[in-house]
Amino acid sequence: MKEIYFAGGCFWGTEHFFKLIHGVTNTEVGFANGNTDHPTYKEVYTDTTGYAETVHVVYDEHIADLEFLLTMFFKAIDPTSLNRQGHDEGTRYRTGVYYTDESDLPVIRKVFAKQQALLSHPIVVEVEPLRNFYTAEDYHQDYLDKNPDGYCHLPLELFAFARQARK
Repeated sequence: MKEIYFAGGCFWGTEHFFKLIHGVTNTEVGFANGNTDHPTYKEVYTDTTGYAETVHVVYDEHIADLEFLLTMFFKAIDPTSLNRQGHDEGTRYRTGVYYTDESDLPVIRKVFAKQQALLSHPIVVEVEPLRNFYTAEDYHQDYLDKNPDGYCHLPLELFAFARQARK
């Protein structure tokens, strides 16, 4: 199994999107690349901790490789919007790809270059090594499974697309 961390705005919808993709074996929501130890959601919500709402994605690279997952990520975000996705605004909602394996960087760069070629504005998605990740409180885990009518910035059609997507 391999892992990657995606910050795609509100982590409720981002997690739900990725967990529907064939080859993703586990997801967990939390906070990445901030400046404090063991932040709570309430602290991160202030936009003073430096954290981004992030989804830890564990995947079987033989079923869904990193290039495929990155391409799917770009379908779920506006890569030209800084610190905002949908109606959610603030540095905690910034977009990012945080890697733990340096060998993933060439694939990340390749996908970003392909995506940039399709856009007229620059991509503002962070690409950084993962510095830290703290799991969010239990009520945030699998939030949209527990609360099917809960808030989500992603359109429902995107979830149907994720269910059908294959490498």
